[in-house]
Amino acid sequence: MKHPAQPQGLPALLHHRDFGGGGGPPYVILHGMLGSSRNWTSVGRELAAGRRTFALDLRNHGLSPHADSMTYEEMAGDVARWLDARALAQAELVGHSMGGKVAMVLACRQPERVARLVVVDIAPRDYHWPAHRSEFAAMTELNLGDLRSRAEAEMRMEERVSDWAMRKFLATNLERAPGGGWRWQVNLPVLASSLRELEKNPLSGADRFEGPALFIAGARSAYAVPDDRAAILGHFPKAQIEVLPGSGHNPHIDARAAFVAALLARGGPQGP
Repeated sequence: MKHPAQPQGLPALLHHRDFGGGGGPPYVILHGMLGSSRNWTSVGRELAAGRRTFALDLRNHGLSPHADSMTYEEMAGDVARWLDARALAQAELVGHSMGGKVAMVLACRQPERVARLVVVDIAPRDYHWPAHRSEFAAMTELNLGDLRSRAEAEMRMEERVSDWAMRKFLATNLERAPGGGWRWQVNLPVLASSLRELEKNPLSGADRFEGPALFIAGARSAYAVPDDRAAILGHFPKAQIEVLPGSGHNPHIDARAAFVAALLARGGPQGP
């Protein structure tokens, strides 16, 4: 599918997956950097057993339109317009990593739209991700002209990215180009140039969301740590914090059953 270029913003709506379900404000899932709605298929199906569930592709990712800029304010605006187009007054936002920052911005700036905020393994602070720089370098340096398969792409990126699981994840962003060959599905140049901006804390000191919030962190992850508790409660005073043992940065994959249970137990459709 061709990605329409949108140099003046994002007039087209975000692509989404609809997992079905019904009742109450729907879950709207926002993925992390270089991810897509596809990464949330298993969790989306489980959540849809009790509540209408959608997963979105954020701008410059998945099947959503490409744009020349990528700020958290713009991405939060994209999500709000998607909600408006479906006449959804409220949603339960579930945001992972970069998507968690998007969800935080929308909750603080348009709190009436957010029935509950669920943030997965990210905190309201600045980050510096050297690993991301190596990953973007590996993707940028990959010669797509003579690439024969995703497996070959994973092998070629090994010098820059030692972790095989990460190489496999990066290669999921490759798609067949019209007429043959391969191309990146993500808007790689814009993502790479926006990385420093995306590492920043998008919240100001005055940003607060007084509604219910749940922060789920992986015990083996450095993205959300005990020292982040004060910053989380400063912006989200009703936040509950759940740490999942044995999980890294992707609790929805590393500990899916525990992740879904935590989400439902803390005010989900089957919770108290």
